[in-house]
Amino acid sequence: MSARLSVLKLGGSVLRDNASYAAGARWLHARLALNQDERLVVIVSAQYGTTDDLLAEAQAVSADPCPQALDLLWSTGELRSVAVLALHLQAIGVSAVPFNVHQTGLVACPEQGRGADRLNGTAVRPLRLLAALAHARIVIVPGFLGVSAGGAITSLGRGGSDLTAVLLAAAVRADACELIKDVPGYFTADPHRRADARPIENLTFDDALRMADAGCDLVQRAALAAADAARLRLVIRSMDAAAPVTTVHPSHAVKDRSTDHGVRHQDDSRGPAVGA
Repeated sequence: MSARLSVLKLGGSVLRDNASYAAGARWLHARLALNQDERLVVIVSAQYGTTDDLLAEAQAVSADPCPQALDLLWSTGELRSVAVLALHLQAIGVSAVPFNVHQTGLVACPEQGRGADRLNGTAVRPLRLLAALAHARIVIVPGFLGVSAGGAITSLGRGGSDLTAVLLAAAVRADACELIKDVPGYFTADPHRRADARPIENLTFDDALRMADAGCDLVQRAALAAADAARLRLVIRSMDAAAPVTTVHPSHAVKDRSTDHGVRHQDDSRGPAVGA
């Protein structure tokens, strides 16, 4: 495929209401207009708060919901996001192909356990995705979810949409993998609370993984580890073109040594938190 291929992830923190989906559609439209040779795989999380609402709904029925039923219930949030964003793109004249979980090609082997522990047993079969990209400039994919070897829907752990983006970007050999958040990358403190918070322009995966181990969940730890293993450069940014951006490089790259603290923001429809 000769066109530039980028994988973009829109998290629940930026998909808060109908207006947010409309803004996301306009942003994607503008990006395509600016980069005429670019094709996009857009991974979406459930709308902000949806996953916790669905968990509460399940727990209202059963104090210990069965994992298979819970994963199936959770998937409705991501699938709604895919459909709503596709409809908003259609409304402004942009054709996008909406995928369901089984079309994505992300298979998590059941023997690897639940959630992010399945990383080592995860395979991506991107043939349907590549076929769709041969005819469309945007394919929208549900994040946070894969299927087991038997075809059952399974979740990839908190922050799992980050992992979806990394795994798909590596599988299709994307030119770029960008995680779109409600903060424009890593900061030395929470920019929502500290006026003196400074953006961090460059990190290595070693630094980002140490920050994740210290409680900084801006990017899911499993996603960072997968990107590091794939030697995949990550860009952490917001939709504001004027805002700073953080690039996370393979560990041999030059890094910014000023990163003593980081903002963590729990994405994929879960609430914010800040930690050092």
